[in-house]
Amino acid sequence: MRRSQIAPGVHLSYDAAQKFNRCRISIHFAFPARRETATAHALLPLVMERGYADCPDMTQMTKKLARLYGADLTVDARPMGCSHNLCVSITGIKDQFALEGEKLTREYAALALGTAFHPYFVGSTFDPEAVGIEKQMLRKALEDEVNDKRLYCQRQANREFFGDSPAGVRQEGYLEEVDGLTPEALTEAYYEMLRTANIELIVLGCDEASTTAVKDALLTELSAIDRAPLPRAENIAMPRREPVRKVEHFDTTQAKLCMLFTLGRPMQPEQLAAVRLAMALYGGSVTSRLFLNVRERDHLCYYCSSSFQSFTGSMAVNSGVEHTDAARAEQAVLKELADLCDGPITDEELEDCRRGLLAGMNGLEDTLGGIETWYYMEVLRGGPVQTPDDARRALLAVTREDVRDILKQFTLSVSCLLTREEGNENG
Repeated sequence: MRRSQIAPGVHLSYDAAQKFNRCRISIHFAFPARRETATAHALLPLVMERGYADCPDMTQMTKKLARLYGADLTVDARPMGCSHNLCVSITGIKDQFALEGEKLTREYAALALGTAFHPYFVGSTFDPEAVGIEKQMLRKALEDEVNDKRLYCQRQANREFFGDSPAGVRQEGYLEEVDGLTPEALTEAYYEMLRTANIELIVLGCDEASTTAVKDALLTELSAIDRAPLPRAENIAMPRREPVRKVEHFDTTQAKLCMLFTLGRPMQPEQLAAVRLAMALYGGSVTSRLFLNVRERDHLCYYCSSSFQSFTGSMAVNSGVEHTDAARAEQAVLKELADLCDGPITDEELEDCRRGLLAGMNGLEDTLGGIETWYYMEVLRGGPVQTPDDARRALLAVTREDVRDILKQFTLSVSCLLTREEGNENG
């Protein structure tokens, strides 16, 4: 992958990816998450994906993509720590496989750039009808959050954990604000994104001439915008504190427990290999302590796993438990962490987890989406951009002492439990 700056706040990442018969063009907009515009930016990708000026409705868009041999266009939003990320991406077969010599890459670029920079407006704003339809979809998604108890528990824990910090902005939007969103407000949020975002153009599977053409077309679009890109949001970490225990009552068959831990300081890029192996040992694999001991041996939960968020230096442990076992499960989770920090780690479990990680990393470059996700995450984390080969070599060098050093830095900040009220045995 080659990466270069092509304008202030704009970079091009390019890989010919010759082993694939498909190509992919993605335009990533990364900008600081703000409470005031969070709901508008949550709605924005839903409206943008419906069509653009030259292809203003979903029926026309579907037909156009079908004519391009079933190309796939997506517009999605991805929370990235303190940043909001909107990505317009199109994937389709390479030019040389077109049956009649069509210039497919040129068509893909026009679709992606049209979607990103020329949305369908009625007058000077997004189409009020489209905005109304997608507001209903967003409202339903936010109302349904509570029905997915695992997701709801995690988000409630996050809200307590991050509080008023930039990472605490609810990038999925705020239900109470959806009805009040207007086409004018959405249009203003869109133009704010164009002005302030850092832009990463990622072109995979195209030759140099096609890539240059896509780059030039993007720069032409940007020349018409009064750009003032903001600095990328830096990695953060919540300070250590006495643990907060939050309990909510629902009449459910299974209780949900989410525990959030903080490193206490932002993660440094050079720590990532040790973090990956630490997560695999603790709760991120089928050979982890949480899986083998808390779930399989002690039968304290239906599932129990750990994950790490590099942008915020936070570790989450999620589990589904019997209501009466919640307190024991929490203590077991803490005990397994303490045992990894201070007790023996066998060569067998260390190498089992290392091999599992390496096997997964060996498949990272088997898809265009996998390549794109890997390199874009590397860009957002800051520091030198690692290739998968670099990361595999770093993982091979991690020792059990490195793992312990990382795990010892985690302290519990929030424990969020969804459970039945005492005495309620229904459900």
